[in-house]
Amino acid sequence: MGANACLPHWAWSLLFLVIIIGLNSLSVKVYGESEYWFALIKVVVVIIFLIVGCLTIFGILGGEYIGFKNLTVGDAPFIGEDTSLSSQILATLGVFLIAGYSFQGTELIGITAGESEEPEKSIPKAVKQVFWRILIFYVLAILVIGLLIPYTSPDLLGAESAEEIAKSPFTIVFKNAGFALAASVMNAVILTSILSAGNSGLYASTRMLYAMSKEKLAYPIFGRVTKYGTPVVSLIATSVVVFLIFLIQLTSANAYTYIVAASGLTGFIAWLGIALSHYRFRRAYVAQGKDLNDLKYRAKWFPLGPIIALALCIIVIIGQDTELITKGIVNWSGVLTTYMGVPIFLFFYLYHKIRYKTKLIPLDKVDLSQDVDVK
Repeated sequence: MGANACLPHWAWSLLFLVIIIGLNSLSVKVYGESEYWFALIKVVVVIIFLIVGCLTIFGILGGEYIGFKNLTVGDAPFIGEDTSLSSQILATLGVFLIAGYSFQGTELIGITAGESEEPEKSIPKAVKQVFWRILIFYVLAILVIGLLIPYTSPDLLGAESAEEIAKSPFTIVFKNAGFALAASVMNAVILTSILSAGNSGLYASTRMLYAMSKEKLAYPIFGRVTKYGTPVVSLIATSVVVFLIFLIQLTSANAYTYIVAASGLTGFIAWLGIALSHYRFRRAYVAQGKDLNDLKYRAKWFPLGPIIALALCIIVIIGQDTELITKGIVNWSGVLTTYMGVPIFLFFYLYHKIRYKTKLIPLDKVDLSQDVDVK
């Protein structure tokens, strides 16, 4: 008997939402502990997946040597609407948004700095580890999937709904290697990954609203905290918004598509803002006569790094609607779904700029003070 015989899908979602809110309502130590165990499960499974995948590639598991042949099946490795280079490039840009949606969250390192005991030590260490985590747990995992499963696989293309977790590429790799319980294991892993994403997302949103209140960019009430340091009003406000989106998703069949499109694109907009902020910070630091050697952590490849990040984010944002760019075909429904994050961002940006009458601060006037009282 499946779990759905006991509770409907919406009830499970509501239950997990309550659990996530409960974890965030306690101290940051509880949040960190829960994230540790969520992450540990993912790390262990991905490592096992990489080992099993490599053994399968070389024929040690599965009984067949696969090697690199799946990278050249059909029109692989670059697939587009046709075989033209422009179509393949735009299709790749379209994948960037989905890939970026999965990568979003690495910027949480900066948000958690405010609640770290020794951020000058822990943050540089965490930043350096991110590169290796992305390489191992994202790039290598996708490489193994690409080597083992051709894009023409009927198993990969056979899922008729999101509920068919058995069609997950991770599950296919485990099954092809002879692990019959792969689907059940991946169900549990994917569930913990979703809970981890929701847990960290709620934490970040709550802390950003709290920080905005301290900077007088949001109402002061959002700055209230419990005795454990939890910004409870910000947490309640964020939870209400999450619950409203949950209700909208229940009542509209297309709501999920719009929510993912809005959040995915706004993530790239946030990265664009981070790159721009870093570029101006470094220039302001030098303009004010400060020594770069005094920085606790200095990002490499400046100014090339933030400039490349800015350019890539802009290209990915513009290049999402391939039909509009390559054929000039305007599908307003598709345009709305693809670019809806842009007007949302512009609305809040212009509202803030008009209300507070903000202007671009000269580099020599930028506030670079570290010890700021936010009580």
